[in-house]
Amino acid sequence: MTDELAITGLECFAHHGVFDFERRDGQVFVIDLVLGLDTAAAGASDDLRDTVDYGSLVGAVKAAVERDPVDLIETLAQRIADVCLLEDRVEWVRVTVHKPNAPIDATYSDVALTITRANGGPARD
Repeated sequence: MTDELAITGLECFAHHGVFDFERRDGQVFVIDLVLGLDTAAAGASDDLRDTVDYGSLVGAVKAAVERDPVDLIETLAQRIADVCLLEDRVEWVRVTVHKPNAPIDATYSDVALTITRANGGPARD
């Protein structure tokens, strides 16, 4: 059995997108993470070494989002999942990348992509 740790609404400013103006001007991306991990040891020990240090993980995710522009949010989501899965205790991760200012000629509230990945490949829900 795995527990779930959620981190929602992580705002990052980056230059991802297929259009020149997206690369030039940048925009806000909002990241949601759900990590699957066993927290029983940390619950018993009350020791940060027995769980995922989500403060450090958030810093690593933010840095991954804000570096090296890519065209697609699919690529960005995979990059974020890869960073999360570097944590030994993380069994799987669900990453949602929100692009609330995507260049769409219509009224909308959000564009979001959610992927789920596990150590060893895509997770099966």
